[in-house]
Amino acid sequence: MKGDRKLQIGDLTLENGLVLGPMAGVTDLPYRLLCKEQGCGMMVTEMVSAKAILYKNKKTEILMEMRPEEGPVAVQLFGSDPDILGGIGAQVAEGPCACIDLNMGCPVPKIVNNGEGSALMREPKKVEAILSSMVKQIKKPVTVKIRKGFDASHVNAVEIAKIAESCGVAAVAVHGRTREQYYAGKADWEIIRQVKEAVKIPVIGNGDVCTPQDAERIVEETGCDGIMIARGARGNPWIFSRILHYMRTGELLPAPALEEIKAEIFRHGKLLTEHKGERTAMCQMRKHVAWYTAGFPHSSALRGEISQMETLEELERLLENRLTIRGL
Repeated sequence: MKGDRKLQIGDLTLENGLVLGPMAGVTDLPYRLLCKEQGCGMMVTEMVSAKAILYKNKKTEILMEMRPEEGPVAVQLFGSDPDILGGIGAQVAEGPCACIDLNMGCPVPKIVNNGEGSALMREPKKVEAILSSMVKQIKKPVTVKIRKGFDASHVNAVEIAKIAESCGVAAVAVHGRTREQYYAGKADWEIIRQVKEAVKIPVIGNGDVCTPQDAERIVEETGCDGIMIARGARGNPWIFSRILHYMRTGELLPAPALEEIKAEIFRHGKLLTEHKGERTAMCQMRKHVAWYTAGFPHSSALRGEISQMETLEELERLLENRLTIRGL
């Protein structure tokens, strides 16, 4: 099956076609390391403002920090100015990243209202100017993540993908929802199939892939060359190893055992503490623990306790005393 094979993006070769999708506040260095260990073919950073890099905003540094063992890593930039995106993309590409990705999918109002993210789906000519500038100036592969369209009346993923290909973009990831949908409803995989049939560059399907069976179906139904997994990976780095095993053998591995989940949560917390400091790490781990334990008996009670934790020691104690085979 395609997803477990090597994927060629420009001169970059991925060991497999599974990609960790960019998520603000989620796909930081610690979590990317955990997903890489489970066999993910390529990581994508949280989205980074090209303007913020230009104006030397210190907050961008931690977003782009990476380690050799997690590679290949794509840095995802957002913005709307062709010159800034091209110039900053070239600057970032001088670092250790494998490629530069343009965000055309973010639906958040403050991004869209600034003419960035999924707002670009409404401006094909600007998209052409931006991608031409990026491809011309960046020496590494340039990729783009798009949506089905801006709203139900403007479904133009095929048009945008053709523009991207004509500009020299190396691959396109397609999320099967419009901006208007945000993440609600069901992702439209048919639009991914249409994009795949319209362009020759690799197409990476995205949307509603939460299980190995979903991964198999999206490849069968769309013919996509790779699979981008975002929300399906929250609290679930094992999704990558389980998908790869299923694609290679047809065997569905069981979900990780409780002790493995507990160990991964603690390791995640420890990596975050080393990366961002204990106070910030524990605040961020609250949402991660909720995702890791979703569906567990009495998980709502655990979330209440999680909201109070402030130290790694408290996290360890909570895992040991409250997360048990018998439930919470």
